[in-house]
Amino acid sequence: MHLYLLGGHQKTRWIRPVRAEHRFDLALIVRVDTESACCERIVEYVTPNDAKPQPESSSLFTSASLCGNKLYACTYSEVLVFEVPFFRRIDYISSPLFNSVHHVTPTPHGTLLVANTGLDMVMELTTEGSIFREWDVMGGPAWTRFSQNTDYRKLSTKPHRSHPNFVFQLQEDIWVTRLLQKDAICLTRRVEPIRIDIERPHDGVLHQGSLYFTTVDGHLVIANAKSRRIDSTADLKAFREYPFTGPAWCRGVLVVSRDVVCVGFTRIRKTKLMQAGNWIKHGFREIDPPTHIAIFNLAEKRCLSVVNLEPHGINILFGILPAESAE
Repeated sequence: MHLYLLGGHQKTRWIRPVRAEHRFDLALIVRVDTESACCERIVEYVTPNDAKPQPESSSLFTSASLCGNKLYACTYSEVLVFEVPFFRRIDYISSPLFNSVHHVTPTPHGTLLVANTGLDMVMELTTEGSIFREWDVMGGPAWTRFSQNTDYRKLSTKPHRSHPNFVFQLQEDIWVTRLLQKDAICLTRRVEPIRIDIERPHDGVLHQGSLYFTTVDGHLVIANAKSRRIDSTADLKAFREYPFTGPAWCRGVLVVSRDVVCVGFTRIRKTKLMQAGNWIKHGFREIDPPTHIAIFNLAEKRCLSVVNLEPHGINILFGILPAESAE
């Protein structure tokens, strides 16, 4: 199986931790063969200085979408559209109203839905960057907490009240996962949220009538898209043949079939000195899971394979997309 993976390369930290907003120096898209574990860098990208707070601020790709031969990617302050498989950049948006953007996906109407995480909003934009609609994910009127006359690319808005992560569509309705509220809510009409109480959710992917949600601690929650009730919950870290026991931050999910999923995990970030100390403390064994993807068989509760991404320079992972269908 061939996949596109989106994330970033982390700056080396020996003793002093780098500020959270400055940890990553290169946004990456790689193509990986899960059988051979071979990775090829497709895109290396650095956000220009006029679209981030400081020159040393992070550059990384967050969650993306693939529609036909177009891959919709985003950094914290930009939306980039690539034509695959050659990754010619065909569109670009950087709005002063972007802050900590976590996901972009196209609509059937030709607009773009953006999880504008730092403003606790979802925005619907034209491909020229004009705002068509916006929603405060806490349910209040938009632009009561934030000003439309501020360049939010240049400042921090933390702490977030909700931290919306991932936008998805159910027929004509627009939904988004909310990290801090542990749910997914509909933005376009009043219906009960999908409650994911087990942990904080990240991605929510629709596949053949089911919604597959990841939680940051490594659970997979499956809900019926029609009834919006939870069908099952699985702790992926407890599956047979999964090789790691320590914590890792879980985000991206690709549903291969009803029972097979590929899920992304990011190493809990530490300095090189802290990593070395842990290595010595635990008998010269690596106990912190590296940034990796793992393929799971849900019916058998078994991990089929794992690909360590850190030798290929990927230290944070967001998006997982199928490469075959795009070529």
